[in-house]
Amino acid sequence: MDLKDIGEFGFIKRFANKFDSFIKEEELGIGDDCAVIPINESDNYVITTDLLNEDIHFLKDKISPEELGYKSLAVNLSDLAAMGAEPKFSFLSIGIPSHISVEYLDAFMSGFYALSEKYKMPLMGGDTTKSSDKLIINVAVIGQCKKAEMHLRSMAKEGDLICVTGFLGDSAGGLNVILNDVELNPENKILVQKHHVPEPRINEGIWLGKQKSVHAMMDISDGISSDLMHILDASGKSAFIHMDKLPITESLRKVAAENNWNPVELASSGGEDYELLFTIDANDIDRLKKEYKACFLEDISVIGEIKEGQTGISWFKKGENISNNKDGFNHFTKS
Repeated sequence: MDLKDIGEFGFIKRFANKFDSFIKEEELGIGDDCAVIPINESDNYVITTDLLNEDIHFLKDKISPEELGYKSLAVNLSDLAAMGAEPKFSFLSIGIPSHISVEYLDAFMSGFYALSEKYKMPLMGGDTTKSSDKLIINVAVIGQCKKAEMHLRSMAKEGDLICVTGFLGDSAGGLNVILNDVELNPENKILVQKHHVPEPRINEGIWLGKQKSVHAMMDISDGISSDLMHILDASGKSAFIHMDKLPITESLRKVAAENNWNPVELASSGGEDYELLFTIDANDIDRLKKEYKACFLEDISVIGEIKEGQTGISWFKKGENISNNKDGFNHFTKS
């Protein structure tokens, strides 16, 4: 059997439950955006780590070192946002090939520091080593949240509305611009910037964490079609998604039209948006939308509903059930 036959998450499932007996009460291991470790009766530490490999997660000649440093931390902070956690500490390990200059590394750390400074988050340690050819980056972050304000993937309830912050598909559109060597213009530069410099929704996640009507929550790293399935698997539910309600920017629509791309496909299956995906009691949606906009000057979008039934997503467009054969990003799976 090859890894491509089972994919990233199939591999994880083969060993994850073997460690369950070691996990103490109130601890949470593999299976959510972060691991959870109790601090005291009211608070938890939440911990996550992410690995970025050159030519897999980034193209070194297409992204500035400052942007790469910023993004390396941002993708981890997005996991803290999904837990409603306040950032506390970071750790950085980096494998450096011999051709990387000190000036490049200085610029990388400048970007890493810029995002750290926003949240007064100290870099507490890590490791440096030589790599044979490619740049390898591993970041771990620790956050803190109230136990009562933590929303896990397993908390979705029948009848919940499925919501997202911000817009979907811009990052995937930016990646398409990069991979297809599309000539840069003001519209597609916006998409490339969204791909290279994502903004983790830390403050939004903390705010949503305080809302009792919010149930399940996670960040969007691999695309709605993949990430929503994690909530459905953990909660034992199914979902309806209305593709015509996916929030898509005019920039993405324009660039997609110019290049014959499908913006709805990018919004539903494209990765690295790092927005928040959450479910909410339908009875509280009007209040939540109003207060969220007053606080953050942005809308949240309702894109679907949680249903009972066999785990899976039913896709609708203008009320008609349609097929969506595009899955989100998953390492190792067959192309």
